[in-house]
Amino acid sequence: MSLTLSDNAREARRWSNLLGLAARAKPVVAATPSDAVHTENKWRLLRYRARPEGVAHRTPVLLVPSLINRHYVLDLQPGKSFAEWLVAQGFDVFIIDWGTPGAEDRYLTFDEICDGYIGRAVRVASRLAGTEKVHLLGYCLGGTLTAIYTAVRPERVASLTALAAPVSFHDEGLLSVWTRTPTFDLGAMVAGFGNVPWQLMQGAFQMLRPTLNLSKAAHVLDRAWDDEFLDGFLALETWGNDNVSFPGEAYAKYVQGLYRDDGLMRGTFTLSGRPVRLSDIRCPVLAVTFEHDNIVPGPSAGALLERVSSTVKQRVHLPGGHVGAVVSRKAAERLWPKMTAFWIAHEPAPARPAAPVESLDVPAPVEVVTTLAPASKPPRAPAKKRRG
Repeated sequence: MSLTLSDNAREARRWSNLLGLAARAKPVVAATPSDAVHTENKWRLLRYRARPEGVAHRTPVLLVPSLINRHYVLDLQPGKSFAEWLVAQGFDVFIIDWGTPGAEDRYLTFDEICDGYIGRAVRVASRLAGTEKVHLLGYCLGGTLTAIYTAVRPERVASLTALAAPVSFHDEGLLSVWTRTPTFDLGAMVAGFGNVPWQLMQGAFQMLRPTLNLSKAAHVLDRAWDDEFLDGFLALETWGNDNVSFPGEAYAKYVQGLYRDDGLMRGTFTLSGRPVRLSDIRCPVLAVTFEHDNIVPGPSAGALLERVSSTVKQRVHLPGGHVGAVVSRKAAERLWPKMTAFWIAHEPAPARPAAPVESLDVPAPVEVVTTLAPASKPPRAPAKKRRG
């Protein structure tokens, strides 16, 4: 059967794009305008600039990406950016950029990251937005961190959204089994590397799908004629190969406390010396899982809803994989609206202002300044007279 002109043009475009792939311009990533509103050590808190019409929803959204990935997976490229879409919907959006840890960060603790860094991000976001609370969304390991934080520090969390976030770590998945084997020498790894290299962790994830690179190559060959597909593919590959090493001290607690001890399920995990009980989470909780997620199995992420004490808890289970279902154009139809609808439905009521003094049947208060004198030494007992 002869090819149509359209088919011929498609084949010509396919081979033209393949031959020029190495010289193809790099796709633009992280393009949504933002400003750094807090900087500390290597991490930054970014605030995306509001749309021209201004913010429509009072409570801000704080996005917490995985500790070992760049934040711009949630701002991948125009048209495939969750952050861009949220801004267009009228949300006040903040995101943590973890930065790149240096050799000096090998002793950075899990508590300082989860309790210190996330805690300060929550407080800064709520202060700048002029609210008491934030909607907290954590993606992958970021969701584990935000669940732990919310269990111990619930005061400023309006709702918790766990996006493909593991909380139950004892399963038959390869990562769970591997980290619990006697040959996985956690102490030697941390002592030898300091910060656990991102290349090692990326290799571990590739073990989950050994044929992934072959599958990618087949998809590129099949759809190389499609410029939009190629730009999206290269943007995702840019992010996928731009990873972050894991601070050694934090990694040791992460693997021992979560993978080996399954501390969130058993109630043995601690944060800054305080027990982490998922049952202490009482705010509205949304757990998002994906059917073909080979990194975070559905039961591992869905277990969160079994443990929290929230009266409002919801699970959204969708087709797709760990990353593709979050950043594809279909996400703007299937996933993103479900999360924003959840936040809008559970928008906390603004705090009631204190009643003015005139409306109370009590005298107006008078400012009284009390100055305390320095504490004086107690008087000495009179000396006794000597006899004789």
